[in-house]
Order: sequence, then structure tokens, then C-alpha cells
Amino acid sequence: MKIRSIVLLLSSSLFMLTLGFSQQSSNASTPPAASAAQTSSSPDTADLVRQPLTDPKPANFWDGDDPNGLNLLLHPFARKAWIQRHLAPIRDRINELDEITSENATKIKDIDARSKQGLQLASEKTNLADQHATDAASRAQLAQTTATQASTHVANAQQMVGTLDQYKASSQTEIRFRPGQTTLSKQAKDALDQIATPLKDQRSYIFEIRGFAPGSGQTAIATSQKIADSVERYLVESHQIPVYRIFVVGMGNAPATSEQGTARHTKGERVEISVLKNDLVSSAQR
Repeated sequence: MKIRSIVLLLSSSLFMLTLGFSQQSSNASTPPAASAAQTSSSPDTADLVRQPLTDPKPANFWDGDDPNGLNLLLHPFARKAWIQRHLAPIRDRINELDEITSENATKIKDIDARSKQGLQLASEKTNLADQHATDAASRAQLAQTTATQASTHVANAQQMVGTLDQYKASSQTEIRFRPGQTTLSKQAKDALDQIATPLKDQRSYIFEIRGFAPGSGQTAIATSQKIADSVERYLVESHQIPVYRIFVVGMGNAPATSEQGTARHTKGERVEISVLKNDLVSSAQR
């Protein structure tokens, strides 16, 4: 009878404890619900902020355990299922955080690699632009030098063109022929050698050969042309004087101007040879 009374007393005490624990668990579960309500009330932040872990609300005090005497004494300290049930959400959240961390690390590496690649590409383009600028400057300088040289050549050419017809008499000689003859005597050849030899390998000179013969009309002109042609032929064959440097004209019995400035007619057959030089063109060509 005494043992039964003790058991009933213990049972009533445990029942009161059970009621106390149930009220505490219900009170403890109220704030998360309010927090969840507040979170659901702000839809803008619900997508950005993750929901906090909620304490699972037990269905009853035993929460799946049999209310026997052993569980009554050991509950909930030695229940592996109870521990696993409370640790599973935390473990899932930790795994989720590990995945997010790994994903962020991969993104950071990708961004870093692309940044390095972009910087390298920008550096290469900068170097290429500098090289192009240097080449452009060199070409501009070369073009300026070429333009200056061309301007100098044009100025020299203009000067040469302006002085092409400015020939001056360098030397003169006269060769006489016997009447009716067109061949050159030894004395005539020596005189031609004396004026033609110094002109070897020179430029900017011309020969002016004028033939004179007594008589009248075409007969005198033809005779004067023949003796002038004989002088030209000797200069070309013996001294290789270019033909384009020799100007020949048969004057016939045209009056010639003397040193005193008076006109006189020719006495006998003769040829006047004048060497004309353009010293300005010669100096410009050098």
C-alpha cells in the first residue's frame, strides 16, 4: 500500500513536469513563427536573405519515444534519433554554405583570369599602338625629308632650265680652204684637234660651224655647206663629238661682221668654228 502511494506520487509529479515542458516548448516556438511572418511580409528581402533554421516543434513531449519507465528517466538525453533530428538541418545548411563558398571561389578565379587576360590584351594593344605611332612619326619625318629634297631638286631644275640657253663663247678658230677643195689640210686638222681635245668627257658645250664661200646664189651656199660638213665629219670621227652638240650652217657669200663691227663679204672659202659653253649648267650638274 505504501509502495503504490509512492508510485502514484511520482507519476503525478512527472505529469506536472510534462505539462511545464509542453508550455515552455510552445512559448519557445512562438518567436520563430512571428519572425517567419515578418519575413513573409517583406517579399523584397525574402529572395535575398535565407530563412533561418527553425526548431522543429514536437508533436508531444515524447516526440516519438515510447513513454516507458526507461525513457521516462533518460529522455531526451540519450536519444540518438533525437540528436540526429536536430542536427540534420544544421548539417544541410553547412553543406549548402560549403557549396556556395566553392561556387564563389570558382567565380572569383574566373573573374581573376579574365581580368588578367584583359589587362594583357590591353597592354599588347597599347604596345602595338605605340609602335604604330613610332612608325607613323618615322614615315612623316621621311616624307618631310623627301619633300625637302624634291623641293631642292625642283629649284635646281628650274635654275638649269632658266640657264639652258645662256651659252658663252669659249674658243674660236678659222679654217681656210683652197678654191674648189673640201678636204682638210694638216694645219686645219691640228687646229681642230687643239679645240676639241680639251672637251673630252665634258658636257654643256656646243659647236657652232659656219661655212662661207665667194660667189652668189645657191652655188655659194652649197660650197659653204660642203666645207662646213667636212669640219663636222672630222670632229665626229676623230674626237667622238656627239652630233647633237654640233650646229652647222652654210652661209654662202653672206657678209660677216668684223672685229670693228663692219660687215664685209668673204674672200675665199673658209669655216668659222666657235665653242660655246654653259658654265652655270656645268656647275649645277656637279
